[in-house]
Amino acid sequence: QAQLLESGGGLVQAGASLRLSCAASERTFSGYAMAWFRRAPGKEREFVAGINWSGGTTDYADSVKGRFTISRDNAKRTVNLQMNSLKPEDTAVYYCASRYGTTPQAMRVSPYAMDYWGKGTLVTVSS
Repeated sequence: QAQLLESGGGLVQAGASLRLSCAASERTFSGYAMAWFRRAPGKEREFVAGINWSGGTTDYADSVKGRFTISRDNAKRTVNLQMNSLKPEDTAVYYCASRYGTTPQAMRVSPYAMDYWGKGTLVTVSS
């Protein structure tokens, strides 16, 4: 059974918006900080955005600040990534990840120290 399951990817034109969602099982959500990472073709996986358990603290990569917004609904065990003003360089496979009891800033500086990963959803932005 998938612990983290992403959805919402697709093909859009530059300037469009997409909303990604990650549905989590109870064991991978309660008390966990959540984050979105992405891997573009030929590049390393990189941090995109993170949010702590309460939802009161967020962190973003400089490349997406002002365009992307991360949020979570603890009652539904979901975390969302609203992506606006998409650019071709946003093209990547987007992954949801969780890590227990940490901060989004710690997830950004240690991108491989996650407890759980989803399998990813592809976002393609055409110019």
